Amino acid sequence: MTIPHFRFATLDNVPALHALVERAYRGKAARGGWTHEADLLDGQRTDAAALSAMIGDASQRIVIAEIGGEVAGCIAVQAKPPAAAYLGMVTVAPDRQAAGLGRSLLAEGERVAAVMFGATLAEMTVICQRAELIAWYERRGYRATGERRPFPYGDTRFGEPRTDALEFMVLAKPL
Repeated sequence: MTIPHFRFATLDNVPALHALVERAYRGKAARGGWTHEADLLDGQRTDAAALSAMIGDASQRIVIAEIGGEVAGCIAVQAKPPAAAYLGMVTVAPDRQAAGLGRSLLAEGERVAAVMFGATLAEMTVICQRAELIAWYERRGYRATGERRPFPYGDTRFGEPRTDALEFMVLAKPL
């Protein structure tokens, strides 16, 4: 794997980030990778307004992984005081998956959570039906907490479900 350059996203990156996230999670292009949600959800994964709001929020950072000047991946890190951080939107371009970039992004997100936000615990949510992805996170030290959270049905900002059985599993890892 080519070594990525990590940096924080700026508002100038919103168009590239939006395109990357949509390409990795939804539609036909997403099927080129193994981490997509295209079998479970249609519609958008996020939008430019949500990404801009995340970038403008001092309690959050979007970390970009660049390879050869191209935005190849990202991870969102949000402080959850007093000592936790939420990691989300872990995204790797479909043509770069299965090459170690996801592991590197996750490690960088954990580092940012600990150093920038003082987190001693990383938390994330994964759609319960995504067993292969949950297993991947478990191999990186994440464990199911037993908590489940509802999927935001009716809010098309998060996609259009293809089933009415979606819910999130909460995973956590000490940092």
